Amino acid sequence: MRHYIYILFIAFVLSLTSCRQDFDFEPSTGGLEFSKQTVYLDTVFSNIGSSTYTLKVYNNSDKDIKIPTLQLAQGENSKYRLMVDGIPGKVFRNVELLAKDSMFIFIETTIDYSEYANPDSEYLYTDKIEFHNISGAPQTVDLVTLVRDAYFLYPKRFSDGTYETLPIGDNDSIYGFYLDHNDPVNGNEYVWNESKPYVIYGYAAVPTGETLTISEGAKIHFHADSGLIIGNGATITATGDYSQYDSDGNVTDDNEIVFESDRLEPGFSDIAGQWGAIWMTEGSTGSFKNVTIKNATVGLLIEHNSSVINMRDVQIYNCSNVGVLARTGIIDGKNVVINNCGQAGLACSYGGDYNFTHCTFANYWPRPNQVPVAIDNGNDELQINLTNANFTNCIIYGSSSYGISLTQKGTAAFNYIFRNCLIKFVDFGQFEEDPLYPLANTANYPNCIIAENSTTNKPDFKNPDKNQFIIGDDSAAKETADPAFSTFNDILNNPRNALTTDMGAYNHIVFPN
Repeated sequence: MRHYIYILFIAFVLSLTSCRQDFDFEPSTGGLEFSKQTVYLDTVFSNIGSSTYTLKVYNNSDKDIKIPTLQLAQGENSKYRLMVDGIPGKVFRNVELLAKDSMFIFIETTIDYSEYANPDSEYLYTDKIEFHNISGAPQTVDLVTLVRDAYFLYPKRFSDGTYETLPIGDNDSIYGFYLDHNDPVNGNEYVWNESKPYVIYGYAAVPTGETLTISEGAKIHFHADSGLIIGNGATITATGDYSQYDSDGNVTDDNEIVFESDRLEPGFSDIAGQWGAIWMTEGSTGSFKNVTIKNATVGLLIEHNSSVINMRDVQIYNCSNVGVLARTGIIDGKNVVINNCGQAGLACSYGGDYNFTHCTFANYWPRPNQVPVAIDNGNDELQINLTNANFTNCIIYGSSSYGISLTQKGTAAFNYIFRNCLIKFVDFGQFEEDPLYPLANTANYPNCIIAENSTTNKPDFKNPDKNQFIIGDDSAAKETADPAFSTFNDILNNPRNALTTDMGAYNHIVFPN
């Protein structure tokens, strides 16, 4: 009986297959349509693979077609790579496409800049995808990629297959390397300038007694899990300048120093956590002027420094943990702007000595309750004196109900004051009688404006989602700063009014309608 049922089943399957009609594919006569006529594979560094880009090809005819040849115009010599129907290659024959159907083509590239004679540090590489047919000239889609030359800094690989590492603590190490005064490829690695971008793999370290000097216009890019370490007794001096703009707001002279990821595609421009940190270790010193740090895990990690870290006209955005994490740090900051950080914009922990004037500390992280500013003098086990935490003429505001988080432990000093600051503090009774906060303590908040709800005393930022923190004419911070502390220009190098100045890093403007 079981054998009889099995025979019937086989007969049924055969009857189904015998009813199937094979598709009849005709050679393509053209008439294909494409999702785009030019695929721009965004800027890549020399010898670093691009992201994968897609092109969709449509057969809107009523016929099943066969594309005789689908290929890159430069054939096997092209620097582009394709994947068609799950098969990688550069030249494909008899590619089938059903009527009223479509298919994806995936495109990547890796280009060695040194293969092309070019006096500049950029090269525009192009090719085409050709879709041949029996009617005439092939249809084409252009491929365009801007390739940048760069200085590449990375750990050495030893003969036994291991890589250079840096000691961390007593028994630990990290994938990294010390900079070299006489590197055979890059020359003096202690001087970075605008001639070409710098791409860092692993952690680049400045050892004791050395100084890393970064001049205006330098662009530094970090690969994933990479960063910069300033060792005990070492110094970093990053001195940019103000960029120049034309009447349409386009940059004509880019003098700012930028630290960011090596992913140059627009889709990665605001993604947090793409690289590690600039790590100022115990005993290191440094200064940062006209600098932007973005898309890191921690923008600046400052630990137990004995000399002041100077920050002037510094912007830090999109850090997955903290913008500036200072552990018993010493910082003097003017015109500092921080936004979009996963834990806090500025975290002054385990005490320290801090002075911030005309700064804008915002936090519009998508997840709620991430504060712009957090201050503490330690935890239950260890407390260190907070000698000073002075905030003057600052804006401290964000999507969280609270602009500040203050934690005092033990008997260690906890000295702080906010003067002429706009602070968001929408309380629901939790801190109404807490002596650390402005609702119960006005002595530590002289002339401050406390935004106790989300509708009044707003800063009127231009567009926090795009990290645009210039304030408008309706800002509560307009003309409410103490001019005695406004002796320097704003972050755009615009003079501040000697009589009535604005809180925050920017002078106010009138937004166009």
